[in-house]
Amino acid sequence: MGTLFRRSQGVCRKFVCRAEDGTMVQDSGAVPRRRALAILFGATLTNLIGFGIIIPLLPFYGQRMGASELEIGLLFSSFSIAQLLASPLWGALSDRYGRKPFLLLGLFGAAAGYVIMALAPSLEWLFVARIVDGACGGIITTVRAYLADILEERERARGFGLIGAAFGIGFIAGPLVGAVLAIWGISAPAWGAATLSTVAALWTFLGLPEPARHRTTGGGIPAWSEGIRRVWAYKPLRPFLLFDFLFWSCQAVYQTGFALLVHRRFGLGERHVGYLLAFVGAVGVFTQLVLVERLTRRLGDGRAFQVGITMAAVGLGGASVAPSVVLFVLCLIPAAVGSGITIPTLLSVLSRAVPPAYQGSLQGVTTSLEGLARILGPLWGNGALAFSPLLSFGSAALILGAIGVASSLYVQRLSQSDVRTESASERVG
Repeated sequence: MGTLFRRSQGVCRKFVCRAEDGTMVQDSGAVPRRRALAILFGATLTNLIGFGIIIPLLPFYGQRMGASELEIGLLFSSFSIAQLLASPLWGALSDRYGRKPFLLLGLFGAAAGYVIMALAPSLEWLFVARIVDGACGGIITTVRAYLADILEERERARGFGLIGAAFGIGFIAGPLVGAVLAIWGISAPAWGAATLSTVAALWTFLGLPEPARHRTTGGGIPAWSEGIRRVWAYKPLRPFLLFDFLFWSCQAVYQTGFALLVHRRFGLGERHVGYLLAFVGAVGVFTQLVLVERLTRRLGDGRAFQVGITMAAVGLGGASVAPSVVLFVLCLIPAAVGSGITIPTLLSVLSRAVPPAYQGSLQGVTTSLEGLARILGPLWGNGALAFSPLLSFGSAALILGAIGVASSLYVQRLSQSDVRTESASERVG
């Protein structure tokens, strides 16, 4: 399993397909990989812009239906819970039946959720809209699996970084688009989000081919736990799944506690919080578009991951004790850069540990772990914030630092195990 951190050779330039005799052959009529990456980026971006349109306005939708503060919180949680439950199934299904059908299902499903939201006559229908949207949120699972199908190992961090940048741009642009659309009424942003998801689905349907991959045997609908069992069977992968969960929990602490922390410590209001978050988002986008490729080419995914997690820990730890706004913002830079490096490199390392036929299952499990982290992380972070800002951000920084140390020790142990195995093989030979 030391190959988790291997830098592979070769570049996949074309899609390939399976001939009738079972051999893999190059398809001369296939769409070039670059076009597929552009479609995946565009589909993810438009989907995330739609998501970003809705999130700031969801409390107002809820208030219009007479929702209490608790019910508004449940509207947010219902999406994450539905996504957490659905992602492993979408991943296993895409392994069995193909990536493209489930990309389309996710995009059209998101559009349906937004339409239900725009037309919702009651709070119950608003919950239906959020659950439908969350359950169809498997687009991210399938996009990641598609990337693992078409990219060589050494290119995956860059590909995952590209999709991560789409997240950042979507979350920056979405609220701005939503604010403009809201001029035409509270339902207009939901119709706008539905339109974006529909356009992305049509673009995907017309332009994106099915990538080559190994199909699993058997038919029918897999059990919900099938993908989880597949991934859990790879024992050396388990610590990295734990690292993934802990990292996203720390991200949730940071993201959900940010506004309250800067308000309490520095007295900043909504406008300044928005500026700071936009700045952090822009740094993350730049990191994933520009820095990730250069760093992984120089260090490899594994070392780049350790650099990223260490930077994130140092930046968040500094932010937890920064006595002034200037120092706080300076600490946000390594925190944002570190997170921007960590996300795609961790995904790349994880993707190397399972065979191509199980990439969908892996991405479904990691998406569910991220969803669970976004449910539990805010409870940890905001609960700690009630006692001290240092306890909130500081505890997250300590966990990130511990991930960096633990991953380094674990990789060393794997490498030593590989060396001993190779030496034993040579003696036997």
